[in-house]
Amino acid sequence: MLKKISFKLLYLLLFIGFLFNFSVNAQNTKLIKPAYLKAGDTIAIVAPAGILKNKEPIEKAVELAKSWRLHVILGKHLFGSNFHFSGTDTERTDDFQSALDNKSVKAIWCGRGGYGTVRIIDALDFTKFKKNPKWIIGYSDITVLHSHIHNLGYETLHAMMPVNMKVRKEDRLKTVKTFKKALFGKKLNYKIASSPYNKLGTAKGQLVGGNLSILQSLLGSVSSIDTKGKILFIEDVGEYLYSIDRMIYALKRSGYFKNCNGIIVGGMTNIKDNSTPFGQTVEEIVLEATKEFNFPIVFNFPVGHDKDNRAVFLGREIEMKVGKKHAVVKFIK
Repeated sequence: MLKKISFKLLYLLLFIGFLFNFSVNAQNTKLIKPAYLKAGDTIAIVAPAGILKNKEPIEKAVELAKSWRLHVILGKHLFGSNFHFSGTDTERTDDFQSALDNKSVKAIWCGRGGYGTVRIIDALDFTKFKKNPKWIIGYSDITVLHSHIHNLGYETLHAMMPVNMKVRKEDRLKTVKTFKKALFGKKLNYKIASSPYNKLGTAKGQLVGGNLSILQSLLGSVSSIDTKGKILFIEDVGEYLYSIDRMIYALKRSGYFKNCNGIIVGGMTNIKDNSTPFGQTVEEIVLEATKEFNFPIVFNFPVGHDKDNRAVFLGREIEMKVGKKHAVVKFIK
């Protein structure tokens, strides 16, 4: 009799736990914010994905961090080589895990994107990270980490990477300035000229998303994000128009647009067309796929693979106002 009661109690507790987790995941809950950096703090530069063939941008990034009075440590396999990747999966995992587990490291700055983070994400242990949260920084392929860590309940920083130091100094001034502001906890507010394609309106919610190709590749996995009550940000580079269309519809069919509060479209850089024209621009693709939804949309937001790549907090609540002349995005502390 006691055994039957124990099993019933166990099932009840499991069911309650399921409902609790579902409720937490479904809501726009406030995420944990790692501590902002201050002079004397340490950052680690690691390469979880593509190979770094040129050391000069990394050296410039180290100089930049030191000019902000930060200490820098480099991953053991930062300049490793395993064909496309900056080392084997095991080597890249070890570097990232070491940075996650190191209490003195206050931020992990990914050297570059490319491809490869998805191959190591399931091997990473975030137990010590949860006890001592730190900023995970990068974009492009690093969207894997942004999405996965969002689901763990922590904010991350979508911002420039060391590889971007190869961009001319004059062209990366705003990129570097906003990265420093974000890293040291200064306010981030953006006001940009409106695109004629913008869909007017106001919205509020957590900013989520990143690289469109990566978001699509994560669908159906534990790293795929829930966009309910949130504002979705997307950007991409080097894709064909038909591929953009396919990925947008993949997100749509997976429910990404159904309950979201708005969309921000960042840089769509070097987008190509086939010899047979696709017949729509990126803006037209997005607008057609979302025509039944009544939320504001901003195009040409300066975040992504362009020279002007402003920093944004992923998982942070924003206010978004899209007018005829300007679009304003304010991060709520």
